[in-house]
Amino acid sequence: MNLTIRKEVTSDGADIKALTTAAFLNAPHTSHTEQLIVDALRNSGNLTVSLVAEVNGQIVGHVAVSPVSISDGSQDWYGLGPISVAPEHQGIGIGSQLMKQALATLRELGAGGCVLLGEPKYYNRFGFKSQPNLVLPDVPPEYFQAISFGARIPSGVVSFHESFSVQS
Repeated sequence: MNLTIRKEVTSDGADIKALTTAAFLNAPHTSHTEQLIVDALRNSGNLTVSLVAEVNGQIVGHVAVSPVSISDGSQDWYGLGPISVAPEHQGIGIGSQLMKQALATLRELGAGGCVLLGEPKYYNRFGFKSQPNLVLPDVPPEYFQAISFGARIPSGVVSFHESFSVQS
């Protein structure tokens, strides 16, 4: 498999939308708005990191990263997601490569850390863990996880960009 991870370019939008729709079609715990969230983040200028994974020139994965607000005033924290891999390419490490590259990019940008909402058994391997003093309202705390790139973990309520409230 010839896997390449690169930054999104303008012409990738339609392929990312189709990929994200397909990736979440049969997923549990989804609102089926993930592709709309990515578009809204892009259109609002809040898609800080947008990486695609290609196999033989075809986009088969995507990860989005956007700024979050934390009630304690912590700066330079980001939310990772959605992350999508085409159903026929899942389970072979493409998502892991996207995660590693997204986190490396955030470190290069000088980010303080990153949060996400997801399965603890999967995301723990990248260093994410539940933080009792970092809260996403109305979400079971074990599924809201963070990784700090410094010594300090913020304390407060996290808010994702309003693009995450987009409706179909």
